[in-house]
Amino acid sequence: MTYHYFIKIIGFFLLFIEIINTRNCNHLNRTTKANIDSLQTTNDLSEIIAKRKLVAIVDNSTTSYFIYKGEPMGYEYELLHSYAKSIDVELKIIVAKNLNEVLDQLARGEADIVCANLTVTEERLKKVNFSKPLMYTRQVLVQKKPLRWQKMTADELDKQLIRSAIDLSGKEVHVRKSSSYYSRLINLQSELGSSINIIEAPGQAGTEELISMVASGKIPLTVSDENVAMVNQTYYSQIDVRTAISFPQKIAWAVNKNTPDLLNSLNKWIELQKGTADFAYLYVKYFKNPKERNNSEYASFRGNKISPYDDMIIAYSREIGWDWRLLASMIYQESRFDPNAESWAGACGLMQMTHSTAQL
Repeated sequence: MTYHYFIKIIGFFLLFIEIINTRNCNHLNRTTKANIDSLQTTNDLSEIIAKRKLVAIVDNSTTSYFIYKGEPMGYEYELLHSYAKSIDVELKIIVAKNLNEVLDQLARGEADIVCANLTVTEERLKKVNFSKPLMYTRQVLVQKKPLRWQKMTADELDKQLIRSAIDLSGKEVHVRKSSSYYSRLINLQSELGSSINIIEAPGQAGTEELISMVASGKIPLTVSDENVAMVNQTYYSQIDVRTAISFPQKIAWAVNKNTPDLLNSLNKWIELQKGTADFAYLYVKYFKNPKERNNSEYASFRGNKISPYDDMIIAYSREIGWDWRLLASMIYQESRFDPNAESWAGACGLMQMTHSTAQL
């Protein structure tokens, strides 16, 4: 093999490598651009109105969103529904599966808004924008009262419970890492000059689930916003929520940083609502009134039951090959699960059948 022939072979080989690298770089650039584009798929107000749909991520809780006897309810849900109606769009609800991820979902464009009793914090403001506050609330310690607390005086009870943030030193407190409670406990450690045993709860564990675990004695302590804690105390009388660990903080809705028109629209709407009787009524309905319905097994966060007739519906739906939940939804639409319901046309019972139809 001559020297010149060898040089030609090397030259062709280098040219081949260059072509391959160029193709790979072009493919990588296209892939990277596609990934960036997918991350930037956000809908501002004009796109939401054009699609006639507002997509909201909510928390399955007594104050954000829940299903009670087949009907959607919740403080934030009712406000959301009213806002969607005001801009003439449909409201689509996504129930958060992992509360640690909801702001990332919002940033990726998977929803237009997050409404989950969120506290406004500096750390969160780096990721999203917040609306004007819906309310202000403090963070409080949730702890279980001692045995036979009913027979104690107020002073005796206070001696058995943590009544100052200073006494949290060395105590075990369970909170989600993405929550504002975690940040507050970290700051509190610095203020106290001593450590708190902060246990990271899974993202799937909502604040109310952690409160129920305190009530049942499964964990010793957690932290909650005072408004949520007081609602839960109406059906967990054995918990104490009187010890505040923060100043009042803003509760607001989160939107993507690339949606200024949506933020502006929300802020104007919230300001208008705050002076209305409807706004005040909703607050009283969910935060001041007794919450018997929230402790019901027919609320979505308490169990899987839809109605008192679930066993019967499941049995008969198997005979006709239907999903029992579909049959239950039909019954709810017909009679609201009232066996004594009767229409003007004479249809009666759970399925609102007439006498002739029932005989078939």
